[in-house]
Amino acid sequence: MTSRTAHLPTRSVRYLEAGEGQPLLLLHAFPFSADQWLPQLSRIPRGWRAVAPDLRGLGGESPGVPPGDTIGMDTYAGDALELMAHLDMPRAVVCGLSMGGYVALAMVRRSVERISGLVLADTRAAADSADGRAGRERMLALLGREGPPGVAREMLPKLLSDRSRREQPDLEDVLKAMIEANASEGIAAAIRAMKERPDSMGILGRIACPTLVIVGKEDALTPPAEAEILQRGIAGARLHTIPGAGHMSNLEAPLAFSSALEGLLGAVEPGRA
Repeated sequence: MTSRTAHLPTRSVRYLEAGEGQPLLLLHAFPFSADQWLPQLSRIPRGWRAVAPDLRGLGGESPGVPPGDTIGMDTYAGDALELMAHLDMPRAVVCGLSMGGYVALAMVRRSVERISGLVLADTRAAADSADGRAGRERMLALLGREGPPGVAREMLPKLLSDRSRREQPDLEDVLKAMIEANASEGIAAAIRAMKERPDSMGILGRIACPTLVIVGKEDALTPPAEAEILQRGIAGARLHTIPGAGHMSNLEAPLAFSSALEGLLGAVEPGRA
């Protein structure tokens, strides 16, 4: 596994890469970085090349977001597609967790033909409710007062299951460090992008590639009911629930998550990614 920087026409982006072969794009959650995918990058199946970028403005080594810049889910999706082109990936299996799932659905909206397989983990298709949008505003206010440490304090109790806290006591510290490595501007831009993202329910019927929906059984932010909506809305999609995991299922149960991901990769026709 290596850390690289791609110098794109519009920006530079840090990404992690492992393996060789058919392309797999890993999109991280809010407000983390490509490092979220370290457990999966350490066991990429033979014949697959995994790339995990920092989303714009996030990740300790990524450039910040200039004041006044407007970023939406389409911006993140465009960045991902631009990186794929730069890395000579005409098509890829796309795996997104939480906000990464929102970005993956924005990629479907923009260029569904570029996606050869899809994994949507601990995410939802619906736009924010009125209560959800109000919660984003409260998070922005907290960020303004206390910076990334305040966001970490607010979010951490909601990210992990009770089992994960009990059996993996260091995991909360790992998440805290990733959150606090981000610049406030990047976190704020991501909050606004999530708040304003469009509803994606209407595009689920456009997804015809092999699709897997993963959810932690104890996910309090995007519970299994949201995963079931995704699974029902996408023809042929499979649903995999991970017992004992919360919202950060790929970190809480890395072996179970990677095994499910490998099953989806095995369903992608060789040479089609």
